[in-house]
Amino acid sequence: MPGTEAVIDPSRYGHPYPRQSLLFLERHAGEHPMNKHLMAATLAAAAMIAAPAHATSVALAADGAWNDFTVDNTVAPAYGTGWVDDVDGSPLSFSFTIAAGSVGTLTIVDAGFAGDTFLVTDGGALLGQTSSVAPGTTDGTTAWYDDALADPAYSRGVFTLGAGTYEISGSLLQSVIDSGTGAALDSTNGGIRLSVSSVPEPTSAALLLAGLAAVGALARRQSRKSI
Repeated sequence: MPGTEAVIDPSRYGHPYPRQSLLFLERHAGEHPMNKHLMAATLAAAAMIAAPAHATSVALAADGAWNDFTVDNTVAPAYGTGWVDDVDGSPLSFSFTIAAGSVGTLTIVDAGFAGDTFLVTDGGALLGQTSSVAPGTTDGTTAWYDDALADPAYSRGVFTLGAGTYEISGSLLQSVIDSGTGAALDSTNGGIRLSVSSVPEPTSAALLLAGLAAVGALARRQSRKSI
């Protein structure tokens, strides 16, 4: 049927395929009237059946595995540039507790098209922001988390956290530019991961330093004897 080739099928691209790229393709899939009518009907139906607004909090395991977050200003009920749950569009945060005697390393990276940056919050208070990068466009290639982390064109943030309970969320600070319209795309994927390690006990650290000093003194003494 004429025009049906413009409908985007995410399964064609494998999994995971960045939502940012799908949104760009959907916005520029074609101008056939059937597509416009289908899109309008779909959006209207989604608005009618949208569940009451709520927030989603995901328990972030300290296993170094990537967890997804999405930004998409076309998704209800958020319609903004904050992190949302890709399943129902609700505001998304990640919760975890770092025990006393431990230190956490929280890593956040952009994915999809390069050029997005994020503000990062903890319990609604600003924690920091990801690294500054040049604004990108949708003419570029896409990358997922590990590849993006290795590419300096992608923004990332690494935060060292002490003991305590955290509720991490964020929002888009800088957006990739839609090369078809020249406007901000305001849609992307990002990854977040947490690793935790033990802080050496003060006594252990002192003993280690004392041991190193003793080894150094012994080495100097032996050196003098050999002269």
